[in-house]
Amino acid sequence: DPSRKRITSVKLVDLWLSLIPEAGLRLGIEVELRIAPLHAVPMPARISIQADLHVDVGPDGNLQLLTSACRPTVHAQSTREAESKSSRSILDKEVDVDKLCLDVSKLLLLPNEQLMSLTALFPVTPSCQLQYLPLAAPVFSKQGIALSLQTTFQVAGAAVPVPVSPVPFSVPELASSSTSHLILALSEHFYTSLYFSLERAGAFNMTIPSVLTTATLAQKITQVGSLYHEDLPIMLSAALRSSPRVMLEEGRAALKLFLTVHIGAGSPDFQSFLSVSADVTAGLQLSVSDTRMMISTAVIEDAELSLAASNVGLVPAALLEELFLAPVCQQVPAWMDDVLREGVHLPHPSRFTYT
Repeated sequence: DPSRKRITSVKLVDLWLSLIPEAGLRLGIEVELRIAPLHAVPMPARISIQADLHVDVGPDGNLQLLTSACRPTVHAQSTREAESKSSRSILDKEVDVDKLCLDVSKLLLLPNEQLMSLTALFPVTPSCQLQYLPLAAPVFSKQGIALSLQTTFQVAGAAVPVPVSPVPFSVPELASSSTSHLILALSEHFYTSLYFSLERAGAFNMTIPSVLTTATLAQKITQVGSLYHEDLPIMLSAALRSSPRVMLEEGRAALKLFLTVHIGAGSPDFQSFLSVSADVTAGLQLSVSDTRMMISTAVIEDAELSLAASNVGLVPAALLEELFLAPVCQQVPAWMDDVLREGVHLPHPSRFTYT
């Protein structure tokens, strides 16, 4: 068909995305193409598309990137007026302007899939998961895009009712010289809620070995000898007696643990004859690997032992520390590091990595 037109070439000239304060984003696309009847010299043309985008929270709680306005224009590029009119006539027939905006909407399918992955459930331990949910649509300003997320935790599939934050959270002042593309701020309450959920999952129920035996311990606490007629290894069983607390300061992060340590012997029938309250403050070291925050214990900053209950008489605090402080200070950090050895997933869409 000699009257049939064809597109002989398509070239993407420019693609840009800019931030519009108080509104959203603006997407710009510039395309050069050539359209020609069969056996004729192709005519150059240019298509320009400007689309205004905004982000909203959908009914399912996911962020959605939507088109709020789309303005396509088609230009025939010819130096002669007659050729320009002819080219324009061909373009009007061959280029469906309305369909261009539909095609722009299709470009948002992949970004929206990635935004949906932001609210996925991430594992912390085999029985504990966390999820990040947007509190509201992001705010666009000259400084960038601000998004507030709420973290929820689950243990064995059930939501954990974490304590309410005592103070509202606000992002600290940032240095204007920062060259970071993304700044993630996590509140002190986030860390406290994390450890509270791990406590609910039983992650901090610890068994601590000791070099002591009932015979060697009886040399320090004589009544232990009357409880056991054979020499057995001493074991320490520790559990949290109240929720952990995380403290964040300038250049410092610390975890305060409130433990009850039951001291006894017997395996598998463990029988405790002494209970000790142990308050341990551990410095935390934070780093990022891929999309996970790695949390490890840097050093034990402070540890105090006091008698909680005893079947072997009154034991002075100084003797408790002499006998049991070292294994508590050595094994508690190691246990905590093992619990979080896989790290904690930070909020991220798919195909995203922190560097």
